[in-house]
Amino acid sequence: MANFAPMQRVFYNVIGVMSGTSLDGVDLAHIRFDLHDGNWQFEIGACETVPYTSGWVIRLKEAVSWSRPQLDQLDIDYTNLLGSIIRDFIQRNALSQVDAVCSHGHTILHNPAAGYTLQIGNRPEIAKLTGQTVVCDFRVQDVTLGGQGAPLVPIGDRLLFADYTYCLNLGGFSNVSFEEEGRRIAFDISPVNTVLNHYARTMGWDYDDRGRFAATGQVIPALLAALDALDFYTKPYPKSLGFEFVKDTVLPLLHRFAIETNDLMATFTEHIARRVAAALPVKEGRILVTGGGAYNDFLIARMQVHLPQLEIVIPDRKTLEFKEALIFALLGVLKLRGETNVLASVTGASHDHCSGVVYTI
Repeated sequence: MANFAPMQRVFYNVIGVMSGTSLDGVDLAHIRFDLHDGNWQFEIGACETVPYTSGWVIRLKEAVSWSRPQLDQLDIDYTNLLGSIIRDFIQRNALSQVDAVCSHGHTILHNPAAGYTLQIGNRPEIAKLTGQTVVCDFRVQDVTLGGQGAPLVPIGDRLLFADYTYCLNLGGFSNVSFEEEGRRIAFDISPVNTVLNHYARTMGWDYDDRGRFAATGQVIPALLAALDALDFYTKPYPKSLGFEFVKDTVLPLLHRFAIETNDLMATFTEHIARRVAAALPVKEGRILVTGGGAYNDFLIARMQVHLPQLEIVIPDRKTLEFKEALIFALLGVLKLRGETNVLASVTGASHDHCSGVVYTI
């Protein structure tokens, strides 16, 4: 980790890198930020998702139950993989004069109640592998300060998307952020694509395209009631979810019901829509929906049924698919500036803080 003086500029040329729990792949986005009259403006340039091989999907899925030595080796291997993906992205798009690569890494373990969270791909070698200054490992400090280490995106929602009543992400999990009495509030709501993609893969598909398969199923009331009754939904925020919740709680519950896969997916989609509606304190205004789940027409339609007074806004493709990479790019810039990039109001930490580690070549 390098010592660095805060970088006070009005223009930044950075790359945001994100890998989510849905295991779609690594999202990379070239971002130009301008600070104009105290307001952040952005432009998303080259962006892409580099899919994981089937072997990497298996490793990342199974690692939640691995030993410490196995995790250490996985971290090394994943750092090498991520470094090569970032380097190739820079070369392929002829990017120059990059101020920093701002990388989330990939979450393997997340149990803030026990005082730990692990994102792999955040080793010091990442700077040399990419040939760039790298800002990464944003979550650990927050857990040390008594926070959930998540969600981290809400500061970006506040600074970049203030025109919306709510910002909702439908990725591996759903999470929402909004302003309440001058404080940014945010929390995870429920699993989304971690479950839906799991069952799509059992049928030979990476995902259920636009929710068409789930739309052919029927909601099973007993299963829906059992899902809605899970303890997590009664907990006050701040709160966050990790794949452990899916592996240890949700999938075992689903497996107890001997029903057709399309009925299971229809029921879980209804569960997602119901949980989103229940999580929003005010049921009107405008909600910005991003993440892969925004392409699930069936899910969006079910949300609209439960939130008839709320305008659901799905943005342009780049913002929809790369919003998290965009915001981790902003978190990295705020770290370089020495400014707050994690809000205690959303994570439960003892105070707002400037999180992340900076590695230089």
